[in-house]
Amino acid sequence: MTVYLAWTSEDLTDLADLEGPWHEAMLLASGLIAVDSTESLSAVYHAIKWSLRREASLIVVPLHQTPKSRGMAAGTTTWLRERVARQT
Repeated sequence: MTVYLAWTSEDLTDLADLEGPWHEAMLLASGLIAVDSTESLSAVYHAIKWSLRREASLIVVPLHQTPKSRGMAAGTTTWLRERVARQT
């Protein structure tokens, strides 16, 4: 399983409308989400892309280690540590 970090210019406040090939998604901050998936980067990217407005910016990257962060949603570091550690 891979953890992907995705940022979009679209204001994501509710992940209920965001469907894709992942087991779980977490809203880390406005427009910033993390998902864990067994699918490829391309599959995750396109699933998110198709859920957004056409003009929304988007970038998706796999995480190979838990990033340093500040000001994210409560539980972000724990959520990421638990999943990124399983990848190695």
